[in-house]
Amino acid sequence: MNIKQKEFLELYEPVHDRFERFCRARVYGDMDFRDLMNETLLRAYQKFDELRSKKAFLSFLFSISVRVLANNKRKLKEQSDSFELESQFLFDGADPADISAEVFFLHKALAQLTEDQRESVILYEISGFSIKEIAEIQETTESNVKQRLRRGRIRLKEILTYDGSVKTTEETNLNGAEEL
Repeated sequence: MNIKQKEFLELYEPVHDRFERFCRARVYGDMDFRDLMNETLLRAYQKFDELRSKKAFLSFLFSISVRVLANNKRKLKEQSDSFELESQFLFDGADPADISAEVFFLHKALAQLTEDQRESVILYEISGFSIKEIAEIQETTESNVKQRLRRGRIRLKEILTYDGSVKTTEETNLNGAEEL
């Protein structure tokens, strides 16, 4: 193994799990997360010499994966029948049924956000990046990232609640008692 490969793998191994979670959450229905990971890693390896700081390796991977996904989306727009593509990538057989259902609804809700909101929410809530890091990845201001997060959370709340309002446990219990 040459020095470049060894150095790349040493940087990649500790961030593999976070990178995989990001890719799984980010691709909902657009492509297989493994394809996104493989394409990103190939391009990252090819551009590895351009990496300015080893501390920024994960951000480097995220930035590349966002561009790969955007390129893939442009290609998919030419194709119709998006329903078939969505159903192809909904479930991961390794998850228990209850977790799969929750993940399914979360991914479906995330897919309804704007591109920038979805990416911001995934990077912040799932991948654990700071607002400053997200601003660098998205090449925007921290204020824009905060606004995207706020709007994305509001929209997710609307999507994931039945009638757009959050019911308290007390209201749910009362409604359940009335039905009995």
